[in-house]
Amino acid sequence: MRGDLGLLWNLAVIKLEDVQPATKGHNIIVKVVERKIVLDKRRTNGEGLRIAECLVGDETATALFTARNEQIDQMPEGAVVALRNCKVNMHKNFMRLAVDKWGVIKPVEDVDLPTEKINSKNISAVEYELVNVSK
Repeated sequence: MRGDLGLLWNLAVIKLEDVQPATKGHNIIVKVVERKIVLDKRRTNGEGLRIAECLVGDETATALFTARNEQIDQMPEGAVVALRNCKVNMHKNFMRLAVDKWGVIKPVEDVDLPTEKINSKNISAVEYELVNVSK
């Protein structure tokens, strides 16, 4: 089914287990398992800043997705969404998925990812270390 969606959008859709640290340009179809607001405040210019951490997953793994402002409303719990042009940010040596202004979050209606099929392996729980290799 993922291949059909990739052909429909002319995109290569990957699974969460294939995501690597500090990479970008991924197209992933995931289910929002959990959403938690971690920051909700007003700036001095009156604009609001909201940040939520969403646990998203597919049949291969789960990961944390950082949603900002209007993206939070596009990520309700239980929804299946396509993260287009998604990037992987490193936060304290842990992976976090994000979609910036060049990416898109789209709801996917014709794909069902039952919660019991979501793999519990959290790729955002793996700590990475930058190692300098000198000769």
